[in-house]
Amino acid sequence: MTWTLSTSLDDFREQAGEFLAARSAENTVLLTIAHRLAEAGLDVFGERPPVFGWWQAEPGGPIEGAFLQTPPFAPRLSAMPQTAAAELAVRLAEAGAEFTEVAGVSGGADAVRAFGEAWTAATGTEQSVRVSERLYRLGELTDPPRPPAGRHRLAGPADRELAIRWHQEFLLEVKIQPHDVARSVDDRIASGGLHLWEDAGTPVALAGSSPVLAGMSRIGPVYTPAERRGRGYASAVTAAASAHVLGLGAEEVLLYTDLSNPTSNSIYQQIGYRPVEDCLVLDFQAR
Repeated sequence: MTWTLSTSLDDFREQAGEFLAARSAENTVLLTIAHRLAEAGLDVFGERPPVFGWWQAEPGGPIEGAFLQTPPFAPRLSAMPQTAAAELAVRLAEAGAEFTEVAGVSGGADAVRAFGEAWTAATGTEQSVRVSERLYRLGELTDPPRPPAGRHRLAGPADRELAIRWHQEFLLEVKIQPHDVARSVDDRIASGGLHLWEDAGTPVALAGSSPVLAGMSRIGPVYTPAERRGRGYASAVTAAASAHVLGLGAEEVLLYTDLSNPTSNSIYQQIGYRPVEDCLVLDFQAR
């Protein structure tokens, strides 16, 4: 059983691309990050170069697991056996900070737990759960049960400053370190991946959508300013963004929710989303 570690995006996509596409729902984050690195450059998430890896149960066998990391963010695990996740933790601990610094990990809950146990054992650190998430897949899209007033439209250049501010507010709420938010917003506007819900001509909610990759698109972030919440805008803009990517040919439409937020988990199920798997984000700290 072996992990191959790499700093080459091209090698990662060549070796692990077919495996990631075959399970595009569970591997949605890796697919979209790898695509964005290829489109926008290796520095799009931070100054330090990204790192990659893929796992084979035996040399020359099929790829059965993969990871990528875009520092300063934690490694993201693909769908993989728990044994592969534990082996990866040991390999990264052995490789040390010269290869990459690991302050946490994210992915499917079982793989993340296995990684976390092996990492803390190998490094003498402690772990804590930053967030518990649930991945949802759209079944049959339905209208929100209480549709709000207003309409959907794609964001344009005139919405740039508003979209940047709302992205920053969203990242602050979910405690994610922002990096070059303006660049991300510009890319989404240019690609038609930023959606607004307007009420009486005023934007009241926002949703992003990823490009359709391997038949999959993921909705997120979804954000409504605090003073506009409770009126159904998030449901409406999510349903509209979902319909939009279905029209672009997406066969699977996905989104993540924070399990500590019962409202979001409820409203997305009301418009047709169904659970796929639970995920975790862990942080590691010195004892």
